[in-house]
Amino acid sequence: MTELLTASSTWRCALVQADTRWADPAANRAHLTELLDREPDCDLYVLPETCTTGFLGDRDRFNELEAGTDFDWVRAQAVQRRGAIACSIVAIDAGQICNRFVLARPDGSTATYDKHHLFSFGGEDQRYSAGSQRVRADLDGRTVDLQICYDLRFPVWCRNDVEFELQIFVANWPAPRVEHWRTLLKARAIENQCFVIGLNRCGTDGLGLEYSGSSGAWGPLGEALAGPMDATEQIVLVELDFDALASVRERFRFLEDRDEFRLL
Repeated sequence: MTELLTASSTWRCALVQADTRWADPAANRAHLTELLDREPDCDLYVLPETCTTGFLGDRDRFNELEAGTDFDWVRAQAVQRRGAIACSIVAIDAGQICNRFVLARPDGSTATYDKHHLFSFGGEDQRYSAGSQRVRADLDGRTVDLQICYDLRFPVWCRNDVEFELQIFVANWPAPRVEHWRTLLKARAIENQCFVIGLNRCGTDGLGLEYSGSSGAWGPLGEALAGPMDATEQIVLVELDFDALASVRERFRFLEDRDEFRLL
């Protein structure tokens, strides 16, 4: 297995589409650990948004979340498995509650991104604080763009202005709008000429919302590399070939013609 010490031309990635237990971090940590055990020797494991609580399933868990147990678990899993872990968790930082993307590396270091576009339609903006910075993280010599769920709808925020090679969206995207999810993921891959991984949960949450999965991976020409998955809990493996990505960008030099802009 690649140890993620020097830039590798291919990554073996596990897309872990899980049925999140509602408002039960300990049960989710145990269940996700068991799922991760099914696929050893991966360079990257991707888990859903708020994978230890469910979306807005953190109520009455303030003390437990403030202790940072979920963050410590994610980092420990990456070190133990010698493979990066990508997910989001609920984090409490200086009294602010954030929906925080955590990218944990095998060496114990982490990169984090706090969700910028809070889902006001579902009341997320009433509970959480929005992040203000886009985060592009280094992983094994590659640049990875970190995004969470609702961010997918905002192409300016997701724009490839630094030539990142992989964009990851972790999500709790409800079933009634799953066609939007599939379409926008493919669009982001095409317009950004990058690999895109979209990892959604499945099952039904404590608020009665259903999730139909449809996790997958797309290439820079919009081709499906894995998935979209059906609505069941499952793990799908996908190989990302960065040499092939470079060849596409060399042949179709569309990124060179992109407009410059500045986010206010």
